[in-house]
Amino acid sequence: MSPRIIPDVPGPGQESVWDYPRPPRIEASTERIRIVLGGEVILDTTDSLRVLETSHPPVYYVRQSAFVQGALESAAGSSFCEFKGAADYLTVRGGGKEAEGAAWSYPEPASGFEALADRVAVYAGRMDYCEVDGERVRPQPGRFYGGWITSRVAGPFKGEPGTMAW
Repeated sequence: MSPRIIPDVPGPGQESVWDYPRPPRIEASTERIRIVLGGEVILDTTDSLRVLETSHPPVYYVRQSAFVQGALESAAGSSFCEFKGAADYLTVRGGGKEAEGAAWSYPEPASGFEALADRVAVYAGRMDYCEVDGERVRPQPGRFYGGWITSRVAGPFKGEPGTMAW
């Protein structure tokens, strides 16, 4: 960690993103995840994986099959994560709205991240809203990052102004 970064002190029941590892760790979660787009609940599940990486709020990966039928469709574009491998993008639909490239998956994840196969992560800021255990999440700052900020995590978070060199 850079000496100029001063982690926030976690409060009761919080975890610091500065205690998350790099490379990232995957952990199973039974928190209730809800995603709403176009006023329609397009996902409601208690089966997710949290990917935890230093300086990033958790990214929640849910099973593709947990989305309502027709909510996901392949989209143009791809990216590469040095840890997880090649990502494909998905368009998300719900309630008459469409968010092109608002979700991603790793169809053939890199070694150590096989648990992400058949799972999808969603940019919270591109949906009407997303919830973790009834709490509306705040999207991780920055156009590239997909973490979900809740009262459970303490920052500062990568993606905020001045953090690109972290």
